[in-house]
Amino acid sequence: MKIPFLDLKAVNAPYEKEINQAMKRVVDSGWYLKGQETEAFETEFSDYIGVKHTVGVASGLDALRIILKAHLEMGEMEEGDEVIVPAHTYIASILAITDNRLKPVLVEPDLNTYNIEPDLIEEKITDKTKAIMIVHLYGQNAYTEKIGELCRKYDLKLLEDAAQAHGAYYKNKRVGSLGDAAGFSFYPGKNLGAMGDAGAICTDSDELAQICRALGNYGSEKKYVNSYKGFNSRLDEIQAAILRVKLKGLDEDNQKRRVIADYYLKNITNTVITLPTLRNADSALNSMSHVWHLFVVRTENRADFMDYLEKEGIQSLIHYPIPPHHQKGYFEFHGLNFRVTEKIHAEVVSLPVSPVMIENEVDAVIDAVNSYRF
Repeated sequence: MKIPFLDLKAVNAPYEKEINQAMKRVVDSGWYLKGQETEAFETEFSDYIGVKHTVGVASGLDALRIILKAHLEMGEMEEGDEVIVPAHTYIASILAITDNRLKPVLVEPDLNTYNIEPDLIEEKITDKTKAIMIVHLYGQNAYTEKIGELCRKYDLKLLEDAAQAHGAYYKNKRVGSLGDAAGFSFYPGKNLGAMGDAGAICTDSDELAQICRALGNYGSEKKYVNSYKGFNSRLDEIQAAILRVKLKGLDEDNQKRRVIADYYLKNITNTVITLPTLRNADSALNSMSHVWHLFVVRTENRADFMDYLEKEGIQSLIHYPIPPHHQKGYFEFHGLNFRVTEKIHAEVVSLPVSPVMIENEVDAVIDAVNSYRF
């Protein structure tokens, strides 16, 4: 049995008929940008997340870049200001900050949840700090009341990188509605994935939404009139139409992921494998704070473990092999020491989890992991 890490063809198969109809609808309309499909998706996604505004853009990175650029345009930040961000994250979180000539201030994660450690944030706050960017990594909500208190105490913007957490909750609110603005990615492998690059900004701020929309359209609110130095970053009609179809099944697909994650957590017993930890929850099946975009374990013998899984016919991946402060593109960070981040990046392995995995595939993964010996 060969078990792929993620079979996108199978993931999209239940939606195939509706997707084909949606794409034909766009083609037949003759309108491919800034049309009815994008407008409808933005309304539907706003309703789903629980915000006033969704602004479709070309990618998750663009969503974060534009959010920060908008705050600069609004005079709420200026070049050189600091944005606190987890040291353990995908590089896009940090690229969005430096692209705007802002300074990322890296904070270690919680070794158990992989999300930013709230108790380490306050010591990094200075008079140049203007925002905390939390990253809901691997699909688990990263927000805590302490983070909210720090934002209120120091008058900081709370920004969410929600690229991996479509549908997750903090208490009775969806991720993406917790702060001043949130960036989503609809990269094909996400829980809500397009068939190409796509992203969105969510916010309750009328002004921020208006500026973000203009920035993604060359800085223009009216054709040929450019109020800002903007970008070309728009959600196209075909991707919007596809996302409208798949949004209807997102909660059901997320619950299928929870079932698999819960089964993994209860049945993987190999003590050389460290399982992921839920924050304030006893069961992955009932925890709405995690949508299990990735099921990430740790082992000190990663290369050997992954080789073993490959021989057993199970594809695994690493999210992510090199921490941002060790990337060549960020040579200015190379002298920094983040031991928890470095440990995580040296040990993590992502096991297959998707709404289309069948029972015998899940059992095969568990059997292989439990049989592994170093």
